[in-house]
Amino acid sequence: MFMSEPIQLLVVDDHPLFRRGLIALLSQDDRFEIVGEAGDVGEALRVLAKTQPDLLLLDNHLPGVKGVDAIASLKSDRPNLRILMLTVSEDEEDLSKALQNGADGYLLKTSESDQLCDALVKVHEGQSVISPSMLNKLVSTMRHPANPTADAVGVMSLSKVAAIQSLDKLSPREKDIFLLIAKSLSNKQIARDLDIAETTVKIHIQHIFKKLDLTSRVQIAVFAATHGLS
Repeated sequence: MFMSEPIQLLVVDDHPLFRRGLIALLSQDDRFEIVGEAGDVGEALRVLAKTQPDLLLLDNHLPGVKGVDAIASLKSDRPNLRILMLTVSEDEEDLSKALQNGADGYLLKTSESDQLCDALVKVHEGQSVISPSMLNKLVSTMRHPANPTADAVGVMSLSKVAAIQSLDKLSPREKDIFLLIAKSLSNKQIARDLDIAETTVKIHIQHIFKKLDLTSRVQIAVFAATHGLS
């Protein structure tokens, strides 16, 4: 895939050795440019004030404020900033909170280096990325509403019939886009498949969010997977 400009990254992790190793790894890939690094949320906010990263690679277990609790503040002045969580946490509540707060992806540190690089590119393109083991946990949680985290990503525990009825709120074009998002297609791919402008896709997605009371592409994917609609 040809990219005219590298994706600008800010790496936030409190372990200097891991952070430096990660930066060294990503710096070998021409698709990425590291524009800053930080060891905690406060430092990340200071770096954000001086740089213009496209994407923030965020650890969860940071000193002071956890990564999942900092997503809103990190995005407050940069709504278009994409955030990919890179963490050891396999806690379903951390995953749910990250998605609810606006994370664009959730990847475990046990992932292979090529998986990380591919995930960064996908998130930058507007796709949603979750480690397969965590996605399985999330879908399982959604299917068992007694679990207190079941509604944590804003997806109601609905039967398939009720879920289909919810989709009736959408226009035919919005339904098409919903299903393509559920298949993890990027805005650019959706625009190409439907022969419409990418800006039009973005407008439809905002309408989908509003009509289904969702806030992210990840929630759309989980909604579809949970109810067998993908």
